[in-house]
Amino acid sequence: MKVVALVSGGKDSCYVMMKCIEYGHEIVALANLLPVDDSVDELDSYMYQTVGHQIIVSYAECMNVPLFRRRIRGSSRHQKLSYQMTPDDEVEDMFVLLSEVKRQIPSITAVSSGAIASDYQRLRVESICSRLGLVSLAFLWKQDQTLLLQEMIANGIKAILVKVAAIGLDPSKHLGKDLAFMEPYLLQLKELYGSNVCGEGGEYETLTLDCPLFTNARIVLDDFQVVLHSPDSIAPVGVLHPSTFHLEKKGNLDSNSVEEPGLVFEVQGDGPNTSESTRQRDNGIVEHTRNRVKLSKTEKENTFSICCWLEDSGVSSTGLKEDLETVLTEIESQLLKHGFNWQNVLYIHLYISDMSEFAVANETYVNFITQEKCPFGVPSRSTIQLPLVQAGLGKAYLEVLVANDQSKRVLHVQSISSWAPSCIGPYSQATLHKSVLHMAGQLGLDPPTMNLRTEGAIAELNQALTNSEAIAESFRCSISSSAILFVVFCSARTNQSERNQLHEKFVTFLDLAKSSRRVSNVLDPIFLYILVPDLPKRALVEVKPVLYVKDDTETEHETIQDQSGEEDYSNWGYKPEKWHQDCVQKRVVDGKICVAVLPISAEIMRKIQKASGEEQQLERVPRFCVYLLNKTLSENSFSWQDTTSLRIHFSTSLGVSVERLSDLFEIAFKELSEMSHGVRVDGSKEPMFNLVPVLGAGNSSASLDNLITCELFALRL
Repeated sequence: MKVVALVSGGKDSCYVMMKCIEYGHEIVALANLLPVDDSVDELDSYMYQTVGHQIIVSYAECMNVPLFRRRIRGSSRHQKLSYQMTPDDEVEDMFVLLSEVKRQIPSITAVSSGAIASDYQRLRVESICSRLGLVSLAFLWKQDQTLLLQEMIANGIKAILVKVAAIGLDPSKHLGKDLAFMEPYLLQLKELYGSNVCGEGGEYETLTLDCPLFTNARIVLDDFQVVLHSPDSIAPVGVLHPSTFHLEKKGNLDSNSVEEPGLVFEVQGDGPNTSESTRQRDNGIVEHTRNRVKLSKTEKENTFSICCWLEDSGVSSTGLKEDLETVLTEIESQLLKHGFNWQNVLYIHLYISDMSEFAVANETYVNFITQEKCPFGVPSRSTIQLPLVQAGLGKAYLEVLVANDQSKRVLHVQSISSWAPSCIGPYSQATLHKSVLHMAGQLGLDPPTMNLRTEGAIAELNQALTNSEAIAESFRCSISSSAILFVVFCSARTNQSERNQLHEKFVTFLDLAKSSRRVSNVLDPIFLYILVPDLPKRALVEVKPVLYVKDDTETEHETIQDQSGEEDYSNWGYKPEKWHQDCVQKRVVDGKICVAVLPISAEIMRKIQKASGEEQQLERVPRFCVYLLNKTLSENSFSWQDTTSLRIHFSTSLGVSVERLSDLFEIAFKELSEMSHGVRVDGSKEPMFNLVPVLGAGNSSASLDNLITCELFALRL
């Protein structure tokens, strides 16, 4: 990509340019923001480093790259973490600056910044990039600061300290000192006081005088003044004001040559003072399409799922775009009906019929769900191709998890970095709500290049798990110890030999992670593998982890044992047998979370039918599923009113229509309700379960031959 680099003069903004080139990008312009008054060294800004700005003008000649500069007219008006367009805010100066760069150099598609740990700065750069249709590159994000500092120095960053503001740093002693000279002392301060060795806590700022990108010349600082801002005896604050400097030509360049004209541009103009227009959509839905809409909703009041899909009439000519618009509009209507909107949504499962139309689906999706509509953070998401049309459904299917409060914590990093794959758009890496961490589906993407691993399914799995671990660490947990459930989607294109090894490699990865972290109180997760036609980017594997993140105030987790006697299911002809319980996998954590996965293979189906004396009677299977799930809930002091989601994955090889299977499960729930076993069924309302057509499923990647797999999640929080 062609990149405009945001440069403050600091080591970070220069080193990230070097990383951009390392990953195959091209720096075609520089952008810098500076004070209105040249004599002012530092502004009271939460966003910009301006110390040393008098020297930045030379970067254009040093790199032979055009430099665009704008004087900062705004101030820090919008100080909340997540930024929204605010007139006269200093961030809008960046918008004006980058807008002009993009106007003059239309080929630019990305912006680089030296963000390492500041969410405040990263989110603002990402906001501007989103508004301008640019990609944010932040290759230093979340990198280990000690290693990063060593790497910068080793790779030729020549920088000096131009501001100090921390215990152990003295303006009279340390301003103007070379970064390489200061490295041992900075590491010592880290050990003594916990300082950030890269200055991410505001301990110090730097000015780069030379680096490998300065191919034309290096900067030589001839003289400077120390300006003391605070004479505090413990942590005095001071800045370096450059008095005189000159450029020293490199290589065989003529030392008498003059700066090439036209390399520096001053950007004028006012920032936007009204809300930018947003794309409008046509909400009109053809009536015959609306008649195809089907819904389901779980009964929990404060956290519940709403699902929407379309029945295929067999003569419908609507495409994916039309079907997805219908489904999104209906979900939006249901949210409003219950007093909610998109900002209440925690997670979205987006199922489509053809992954080759992913771009169409994404474009339609972003017309409904935007960052403006979700000020507390956009939902996390997984996107999967399912055999929808083969199952007699429309081309789009949506499931949303909704909460009635705004206590969610969302991790949304749009910048491309070396940390974890970016989420460029209105969907986030993970959402934490009431101790449950819902992670977006993770592909085997190499974060800095955003390319899939090419060595096959096992390599993709390892990378996906590495990415998942990086995200989990942002919430101070690990997939190796905190995971409750792993849902692993396997593409039908995965060859059987690799598929046979996936589960073993998965477990090995978790075991290694556990041993390296030396954690106690490790949860034992459930694994559910699902075979699907295709995945985004033609990936072979997608991992969707669900984690339990304990609050610091919570007591140690424990699994609640069976607390009730046997229920009477004689009306259904069931006598409890050991193999019944062997069918279901369950995990109960802290008495708050209950996860159950119930696989029904052809062999178990024969057992169910044989036990009832009714061979080939499919009706017995939904009854058996409802019976076992109800037994699991009640024995662990949960009820159906605690259920947040109940997916019933069914294989298209079962040869039963969605309508028929749905009727059978609804009958089973109605019968259970009549038996007064803690479930209320109102025939006028939507069912609490949703049927999900798949190619196969199983507890192991080697055997994906389940005909029906029930996946239940219940929450008592």
